[in-house]
Amino acid sequence: MEYAHPEILVSTDWLADNLTDPSLRIFDCSVLLALGQDGQYSIESGRETYDAGHIPGAGFLDIADDLSDPNQAMRFMLPSAEQFADVMGKAGVGADTRVILYSTNMHAWATRLWWMLRVFGFDNVAVLDGGAKKWQAEGRALSTDAAPYPANTFTPNFRPHLVADKAEVEQAVGDNAVCILNALPEAIHTGEMSPYGRKGHIASSLNVPTLSLENPEECTFLPADALQSVFEASGVWAKDRIITYCGGGIAATHDTFALALLGKENVAVYDASMSEWATSPDTPMETG
Repeated sequence: MEYAHPEILVSTDWLADNLTDPSLRIFDCSVLLALGQDGQYSIESGRETYDAGHIPGAGFLDIADDLSDPNQAMRFMLPSAEQFADVMGKAGVGADTRVILYSTNMHAWATRLWWMLRVFGFDNVAVLDGGAKKWQAEGRALSTDAAPYPANTFTPNFRPHLVADKAEVEQAVGDNAVCILNALPEAIHTGEMSPYGRKGHIASSLNVPTLSLENPEECTFLPADALQSVFEASGVWAKDRIITYCGGGIAATHDTFALALLGKENVAVYDASMSEWATSPDTPMETG
């Protein structure tokens, strides 16, 4: 079995062979996120780790600040089309370019930007399988030079069906045709841990943690047959419409990306996720 869309995932070997391609725009989009002993997350830009050493030719895109809506109280909310287009254009992304994304820690930061690009109509984008960890583990070169990409024109074309809001999720609760899919770790899904306020998960939602979709040794995505088996075993695969969520719309894009690899097209991300749902006293939640 092969991926339905292998073009959205590139290997370290492929990237090493294509680093000098003038149409490529490679970006580190890392954010440093840590769960403290108090059960709360701390957030730091990955720019410092980028400056210390990155894949040669890569630029840096700051999801936490430049690519999040500054007018929202919740972190990491999707920016306006104008804000997104301005940042991407200044970074050198346009219709004549192909974008390759990676992170120094977890795939979800790369898949978050992959999803945002798709939301705003740009499809010529791929994620580096294994990210910076695999690149460095293979002994490949790093650079401290800034990216040379010239400014470009990014023209957004918003795709609303890729974004879910609270109202759509409320309608999906208990709807057998829709799968609400939690990408968070099992301990948060069951309510053993509760970093977002109320314990548990969105009522009727299923759980496929992001790490269950990866090879733990290399942090690469599972082969197509194994990947599909995970979704089949959880009951996700048979659903017509899938809405993914997590704490703040980041890990959710990891599951969304894995589903896209397998050809699932009718998938949306609940952007506000548990940051909104768990703090709204009238929204149904379950534990266990």
